[in-house]
Amino acid sequence: MRFIHIADIHLGADPYIGSSRKEKREKEIWTSLERVLEVCESKHVEMLLIAGDLFHRQPLRRELKELDYLFSKLTMTEVVIIAGNHDYLKRDSYYRTFQWSKNVHMILDREIQCVEFPAYSLAIYGMSYDTKQITEECYCDAFAQRRQPYEILLAHGGDDSHIPIKKENLLGLGYDYIAMGHIHKPQIICPDKIAYAGALEPIDKNDTGAHGYIYGEITTKGCRIRFVPFAMRSYIHQTIEVNPSMTEHELKETVAKVIDEKGKKNIYKIILDGMRDPEISYNVDTLDPYGNVIEITDQTRPAYQFDKLKEANKGNILGAFVAELEQYPENSMEHQVLCEGVRALMETRRG
Repeated sequence: MRFIHIADIHLGADPYIGSSRKEKREKEIWTSLERVLEVCESKHVEMLLIAGDLFHRQPLRRELKELDYLFSKLTMTEVVIIAGNHDYLKRDSYYRTFQWSKNVHMILDREIQCVEFPAYSLAIYGMSYDTKQITEECYCDAFAQRRQPYEILLAHGGDDSHIPIKKENLLGLGYDYIAMGHIHKPQIICPDKIAYAGALEPIDKNDTGAHGYIYGEITTKGCRIRFVPFAMRSYIHQTIEVNPSMTEHELKETVAKVIDEKGKKNIYKIILDGMRDPEISYNVDTLDPYGNVIEITDQTRPAYQFDKLKEANKGNILGAFVAELEQYPENSMEHQVLCEGVRALMETRRG
């Protein structure tokens, strides 16, 4: 039996990529899910497991209709869904009343429920969130009931506010595979036994690294899984080292070169580090050559020759500032503030 395990798709999310690309990115998340369904069809996948947070918020009825239409086109795949903490089952949630196609099975209960597929000798267990936070360890006694030869648990959580989970407890539950959701970074918790699929697409600037889905097969020999990178774009945190000779134009060219090498399709957070010419203050608004830089952090320090400044300014306020600087590490806030003071005093002298 072949399955694909996805989680944290977050349809309807407001991606943090800037207003100019926001609408396009929202559509890309839907497109990525459609691409997964195409894989299900082409590879004859029997089960699509969705381990929570299919939506980023409460789904609209029209969105469920669109989604169900896509699921209904699957000719050989059963879909099993649980709600996570983002798309939890509010009392008036459309999840509760929506009529899915016959191949779609949503678990609508806070308690562990089971969906059986005798044709595949398979039982799938899971529960849905009915509130944004659940602090109880709901899976600690969710033992496999052996209703079918093969059994899978869908689970969503893993932190103190969203169903705390202990790896050793999960291993003792007796499932052939546990499909996890909630943590956006893909993780194999126990080889071929327990895994977080991670977010299908990176949702915010901190969702760095590869994203995609888990492909698995269960046979009489056991379960085998592997992570498949699949996201259309990646969020990349890129540090760029500057030096005192680097001009703003050269820095802009350096940023462009890095993006060319790593891919213009990706989305970047740029961190500037190193020592800069004290005469230069970089205008970060000019450092987005392709419109895919969402944040620039300037951590550069002015390359003052403090020993010479101190010697040349004994007995005046500039010399006192420089002497004060020596008490603090270069990366401290105090050092940064004092550097700005030195710069202001030197500009006043020139002015």
